[in-house]
Amino acid sequence: MTNILEAINNMVRHKNFAIRAIYTGRNRANSMGDALENYIKDAFANTFDTPSEEIRMEVFNEKFSWLGSQNNPPDIMIKGGDAIEVKKTQSPNSSLALNSSYPKADLRGTSPMITSDCRKCEDWTIKDLIYCVGHTSDAEINSLWMIYGSIYAAKHETYQRIKATISDGVKEIPDVVFSETKELGRVNQVDPLGITNLRIRGMWQIENPRKVFNYLHEPSGKDFELICVIPNDKYFNFPEASRNKLENLEVEGFSIASKNVKNPNNPVKLIECQIIKFLI
Repeated sequence: MTNILEAINNMVRHKNFAIRAIYTGRNRANSMGDALENYIKDAFANTFDTPSEEIRMEVFNEKFSWLGSQNNPPDIMIKGGDAIEVKKTQSPNSSLALNSSYPKADLRGTSPMITSDCRKCEDWTIKDLIYCVGHTSDAEINSLWMIYGSIYAAKHETYQRIKATISDGVKEIPDVVFSETKELGRVNQVDPLGITNLRIRGMWQIENPRKVFNYLHEPSGKDFELICVIPNDKYFNFPEASRNKLENLEVEGFSIASKNVKNPNNPVKLIECQIIKFLI
């Protein structure tokens, strides 16, 4: 089974961030967003240098249980491991557009936003969630932040309360036909002819981790920056072999340090984390 430590090790050793040339040349990507997602898949699957697409797919089948759909989270699920959401920005500090899916501390099988196929792809109920946020140019990855949802987003109830309050408020509007929906609300037959409907959709955004965790890292001006923040209780539960690979790396620009981050549910409380950086 793969994990985020194995993925970081693979990226550090690969050292090629020209993702447009890599993935459009292999007919695997139609956009930089697709190329970034393919890069993340190859990092976790250790398939950067796999020449055969058939062998690559076989490795994916072995290591992943889900590779996502365009409109439903997550983008990737590791078989028996974490879930992954990949987000691309063309501005280093721009907010992340989550659309109708609010920020998540973890991924739950009960979420109405995931598909039934995702729910059934393996035996699971809750998965830790990694946000992989890449800032790209027209050709390369300039920076990649990898952050666990547990230190990035508040608990589910924080967002569900807002969503429920809006939905309940819509239901209180007199003389309208309200229908059940996965969105914030839907009002049917608004006009006397009954031919107009109103869809009420949430457009969630969350600040870029570069801004949220600016007290942990300042932009270095390097060509590429990898910043990964992993809570200690997660880090030290990874296999010792995976931890040793990173801790014994002797590569210029690579470092691991212990730092505290703010608890997203109570910022006065601190969470011990490992901060992994690769700057070249």
